[in-house]
Amino acid sequence: MSIAVTTWSLEQTAPADRLPAAAPDGDVRIARAEVPSPEFSRFLYASVGGDIRWTDRLGWTYAQWLEDLDRPGTETWVAYDRGTPAGYVQLEAQDDGVVEIVYFGLIPAFRGRRIGGHLLSYAVARAWDLADRWPGRATTKRVWLHTCSKDGEHAMDNYLRRGFKLFDTKVEEEPDVAAPGPWPGAQVG
Repeated sequence: MSIAVTTWSLEQTAPADRLPAAAPDGDVRIARAEVPSPEFSRFLYASVGGDIRWTDRLGWTYAQWLEDLDRPGTETWVAYDRGTPAGYVQLEAQDDGVVEIVYFGLIPAFRGRRIGGHLLSYAVARAWDLADRWPGRATTKRVWLHTCSKDGEHAMDNYLRRGFKLFDTKVEEEPDVAAPGPWPGAQVG
């Protein structure tokens, strides 16, 4: 069985494109995970994407996770609500001053609390100043990402509100895989 999945690609081409969100109420902090940790990154990936069919990295080995995380210009930023991980964003520096937001999302229990807009705003600012933390990287000229019809219902609206502009749309048939949950056998929804 397959399903039609729409993928939208969005971009910002100048730092002035960024439209910040208000900070949420409470003790929400964002910090960079500076030590590449496959265990922590897999936890974030599975916890954020388990209910929305993020499956492409679930079969990765420890070595694959470490290789991905340990590349120069790759950064993971984590939002914490009162000390508990609430969501994350992974940035990846690419050639010619391009930075991709590879993964972004919140753990389901933290959605709908204004943390996502704040985390995305912060992450976009870090994408624009990424070269400041990575000597030898080109100054950022473009920040881009893609989202799809399988992602959270507010994802596209959040990207547009943060100043991203649509530049491509594709519809493809994909296998209809069950949402795995954050760990095998977990109840989803």
